[in-house]
Amino acid sequence: MTEQTQTPPATENKGGGAGRTILIVVLALAVVGLGIFTYLQMQENKALEETKAQIEAEKESYIEELNKVSKELDEKIKVIDSLGGDIDELIEIRAQLETEKEQIRRSKDLQLRDLRDKVEGYEYLLKEKDKEIEKLQQMTESLMTENTELKNEKNELKSTVSSLNVAKTELEEKVTIASQLKAENIKTLAINSRGKEREGEFRPKHIEQLKIDFNLAKNDVAPIGGREILIRIIDPQGNALFDVATGSGTFVLDGREIFYTAKQEILFDNTQQQIGFVYQKTKEFTEGKYTVEIYEGNRQIGKTYFIVK
Repeated sequence: MTEQTQTPPATENKGGGAGRTILIVVLALAVVGLGIFTYLQMQENKALEETKAQIEAEKESYIEELNKVSKELDEKIKVIDSLGGDIDELIEIRAQLETEKEQIRRSKDLQLRDLRDKVEGYEYLLKEKDKEIEKLQQMTESLMTENTELKNEKNELKSTVSSLNVAKTELEEKVTIASQLKAENIKTLAINSRGKEREGEFRPKHIEQLKIDFNLAKNDVAPIGGREILIRIIDPQGNALFDVATGSGTFVLDGREIFYTAKQEILFDNTQQQIGFVYQKTKEFTEGKYTVEIYEGNRQIGKTYFIVK
C-alpha cells in the first residue's frame, strides 16, 4: 500500500541537523572569543605588573643613591663638628633627606626628573661641604703653626695689639655703618601661569613665580663697585626656601652658615638702581606668613613679608 511510503519525517530530520550545526558553530566562536579576551587580559595584567616592577626598581635605585648621600652627610657632620664648624643646617638637611626617602617609598606617581634633580642637588651640596672641610682643615693647621711661632711675641705685643684692634674695630664699624646699602620700595608680586601679577595677599594657585622688586637707596659714602645681593624667602615654619639645583646656596651670617634662596652679582653705581629677583617655585606654597630678607654680602639691607591664604 502507498500509505507506508510517506516522506514528511525525512524533511523534519534535515531541518534539525542544520540547527545543531549552527549551534555548534556559535558555541565554537564564543569559546574562541572568550579565549582571545582571556589572553588579552592576561597580557595587559602582565604589562601592568612589569611596569610596577620597573617603578619599584627605579625607586630602590634612587633610595640607594640617597642612602649613599646620607652616609656621606653623616661623615661630613662628624668632621665639620670636630673642626669647630656649624652643623645645624646639615642636621636639618639630613632629616629632610630621610623624609624624602620615605615619601619616595610611598609614592605612586614617580617623577624621575624631580628625583634626579634632588640627587644632583645633594651631590652638589656634598662637594661644597668638601671645600668647607678643606678650608677648615687649612685654617686649623695654619692656626696651630702660627700659635707655636708667635706665642712669645704675642705676650710681648699683647697690649699694643689690643689697642690697635680697638681702634681698628671702631673705625671699621663707622665705615660699615656709613657705607651700608639700603633696599627701598620693596614689592613682592605673585605671577600665575598666565603671567598675571598680583600684589598683597595670594592664594597658592596664584603663585607660579614670585617677583621681588626694590631699589638701592642713594649713599654717597658707599664706594661704587661690584656687590653681591642675596635674598632669603622664609616659610611660615622658619625654613628658607632653597634648591641648590636652581642656584640656591649658603653664606655665613653671625658666625652661622645659612641658606639663601637666590643671588645676584651687581655693579653698585649709586643711581638708586632697580633690582629684581624672579623665583620659580619648586613646590606648592602652604598657607601662612612668608618673610623676605635682602642681604648685601652678610649684612641685611631690607625686609618685607607676604601672606599666602
